[in-house]
Amino acid sequence: MWQSNKLTQDKVLDALRKVAGPDLETDLVSSGALSDIAIDGDKVMFSIRVDPDKAQDLEPMRQAAERAVLDLTPAKQALVALTADNPAGRAAPSPTPSPAPQTPPSGPAGRPGAQARRSGPVPGVDHIIAVASGKGGVGKSTTTANLALGFAATGLRVGVLDADIYGPSQPRLFGVSARPEKGEGRSMHPLESYGIKLMSMGFLVDEDTPMIWRGPMVISALTQMLREVHWGELDVLVVDMPPGTGDAQLTMAQQVPLSGGVIVSTPQDLALIDARKGIGMFSRVNVPILGIIENMSYFLCPSCGDRADIFGTGGARDEAERLDVPFLGEVPLHITIRETSDTGRPVVATDPESDHAKLFIDMAAKVWSRALSGADGALKPAPKIVYEG
Repeated sequence: MWQSNKLTQDKVLDALRKVAGPDLETDLVSSGALSDIAIDGDKVMFSIRVDPDKAQDLEPMRQAAERAVLDLTPAKQALVALTADNPAGRAAPSPTPSPAPQTPPSGPAGRPGAQARRSGPVPGVDHIIAVASGKGGVGKSTTTANLALGFAATGLRVGVLDADIYGPSQPRLFGVSARPEKGEGRSMHPLESYGIKLMSMGFLVDEDTPMIWRGPMVISALTQMLREVHWGELDVLVVDMPPGTGDAQLTMAQQVPLSGGVIVSTPQDLALIDARKGIGMFSRVNVPILGIIENMSYFLCPSCGDRADIFGTGGARDEAERLDVPFLGEVPLHITIRETSDTGRPVVATDPESDHAKLFIDMAAKVWSRALSGADGALKPAPKIVYEG
């Protein structure tokens, strides 16, 4: 009897029943650790829930699951991610602060030359900082690009990960449209622009292609862009988070030792409502808030220099004071920032002596200072998620 070679969930599940699950006794399917399986043509994507303390030891299990899927016809790519969460009702352990550095940071940027380089999900990267917003349209990606360039302007080695799978903006902001070069196996080399190492889903798919992906596919893509990119030696990796508080944000909090998060908002109440959600999300997963930036704070007329508070004024500053988190600064709504962003020539890179560039460089210095101290005087370990029933 003729049988279709089309990939199906049943075929994938049958293959995964031959792989031992996280307990190494029951098979992967019976273990209950599998997420929903997503199939896109010849690509198969899913994640496996594991104890966060055993994630590194279970990497061979992930690889075995990947091989089992790739043995299927016509599978050509398997995106398999380990996700770590705590069971309901189990409290996350309190972070144990590491001792503060005994000597002050060296150089204008405070590069932590004496600190041990971090290992784990992103080898070679000292600090990872997430830039987030509760909603779209507040200029988060533009802020991310210029903050990253602000870090670089003070002498740091910087990378940018565009984690906005559905709407990647960093390729256009940095004026890059090439494809990443392949390394060994499935690894990739990041692209580079203005001295910043870059990775984005926008480099892997056409700009007009919609990303109609479910949660497991997003998680797998983020995991690969973190683990399977040769970032090299970086002082800081800046992550442009997608708007909201969904799968991507939780994946970053679970799998990455974030040094902290920066929240971008506009002054009006509607944006601040969503910004509070972003702050609340980071707080619940023990990620320090490094500060709030008020973007499009006011309109500065390029002809006469008059200021107009189109979206109100001071909302983000007041919110920062209310929540007792640092207020990093006000970024004006100005045609220069818009034009340089649209044309792939970020203002910090192309006009570093301008007032706009100096503003971003100053905010980057503030963020870096707090990242070095873990926002409260001590570096923090990677946070763990707690789900309450």
